[in-house]
Amino acid sequence: MARKHQLRNQREGTVINVTSKRQESDVIQALTRVERHLCGKFKRKIRLVHEKQWYLKDIVAELHHTYPEVEFHYHFDKSSIRPDAGILCIKGEPCDKLTYPILIAEVKNQGTNDLRAKEGLPKQAKGNAIERLGKNVIGLRAAFMRETIFPFVCFGYGCDFEKGSSILDRVSTMAMFGKLNTTHLHNEESGKFNRGSFYFREKRWSVREMAEIMTDIAERSVLYYFSKYRETHFRRPS
Repeated sequence: MARKHQLRNQREGTVINVTSKRQESDVIQALTRVERHLCGKFKRKIRLVHEKQWYLKDIVAELHHTYPEVEFHYHFDKSSIRPDAGILCIKGEPCDKLTYPILIAEVKNQGTNDLRAKEGLPKQAKGNAIERLGKNVIGLRAAFMRETIFPFVCFGYGCDFEKGSSILDRVSTMAMFGKLNTTHLHNEESGKFNRGSFYFREKRWSVREMAEIMTDIAERSVLYYFSKYRETHFRRPS
């Protein structure tokens, strides 16, 4: 609770970093459970790779490969998208340079008005964690244009996301007006809606809850790639 008080009083520096690391710790624990499940279920059928970030230069290179007649641009080689749980992928054949992500997870905490109410203080304007999330979602949607799945999930919690909060419509807008707290892995309406999965509520998400949702997304993503590119394309070398 003390951390949340500090977060409200100091919006920059180590306090936010500590909070972020705690969030990442929970989602990384969940990710570890996902990896363990996949290794047990698919055994030598896949090669898992986990990257902390996805460089824009690599996303653009893959877009060029798929859409050679379209112009794409970025500014700096070091620019990247860094989701809280990184990018979990399966590797294709050795000569294949494409990326096959099966799970991309984020965690966002927003809201301190519950503390202010206890102190008898007026409400403050709601935060901008959602706006910051939007940049990653836009970039990732573009990166997945060649596929008909979007294995992205975000877990949001905090008083800004309590039932009846108007800020939930900001999340719904980002989800292409899809239903929240529902997994949307496969694109809908002939691929036009690659919504992703947005789980938002006031209560913090547990490691178990996140792991169950993330496992479902990752496992079905593997099966999607098997169906589209053939299982042998991802098999571990003997």
